[in-house]
Amino acid sequence: MAKVSPLMIAPPAIFAGLAALFFFGMQRDNPDELPSAMVGREAPAVEVTELGFLAPFTDADLRNGELTLVNFWASWCAPCRAEHPTLMQLQDEGIKIMGVNYKDNAQNGAAFLEELGDPFAKGGADTNGKMALNWGVYGVPETYLVDGDGKILLRIAGPLVQRELEKRLRPILDAQ
Repeated sequence: MAKVSPLMIAPPAIFAGLAALFFFGMQRDNPDELPSAMVGREAPAVEVTELGFLAPFTDADLRNGELTLVNFWASWCAPCRAEHPTLMQLQDEGIKIMGVNYKDNAQNGAAFLEELGDPFAKGGADTNGKMALNWGVYGVPETYLVDGDGKILLRIAGPLVQRELEKRLRPILDAQ
């Protein structure tokens, strides 16, 4: 009986392992989205400065017994414009949304909301990006669903458009 060298088995085994890894990686809902370490954890502290055009947003707003969305946005962000109609729709449905104006000029943020409408119940400015860093934000827009006890249930990186609303957010909202 001939002895099989490990060098003959290694290449096909490595190939099969990589193929399986790639296949399962492509089966994720959004293969471009990085997973969040924050889902399932307590929401980090709210560290915003006051914006003149939004009522102040605090930690207590996330621990009020209601589901709340925390949306990181900016006036200079084109995808933020794309998600804005969905945020307005959610506000019309009675969903409370807290807005965090990320690394933006307050006057530009006010003009953005004046032009497109204001979906936010409350908000604040994260001018230096510290709050976004603590929340694990990769870039705007990014939205977090927080339960009434302050625990993060879901993170949506990128614009919250109808597809994301129906596929990922709506099932959780309907289940609550």
